[in-house]
Amino acid sequence: MYLTKEKKEEIFAQYGKSAKDSGTTEAQIALFTYRIQHLTELMKQNKKDQVSERALVGLVGKRRRMLDYLKKEDIERYRAIVKQLGLRK
Repeated sequence: MYLTKEKKEEIFAQYGKSAKDSGTTEAQIALFTYRIQHLTELMKQNKKDQVSERALVGLVGKRRRMLDYLKKEDIERYRAIVKQLGLRK
């Protein structure tokens, strides 16, 4: 499995408040980004995998909604997470 408990805790520790903190917006965005990167690599190998493509599109939409929420609530946190994850140009 590509996403183990240890990997999740590592992501939450880096972007959240602690290793067990999965509720902050930044931690969730980082987790979605990790999953999106994994599915993108999978789609490069299996171009006709429609199930993975649908999951990828859903995750991108979830991340977009989270980013929009964060932008509306606190623009500085939004800018910081976008810069950390390298999501923009």
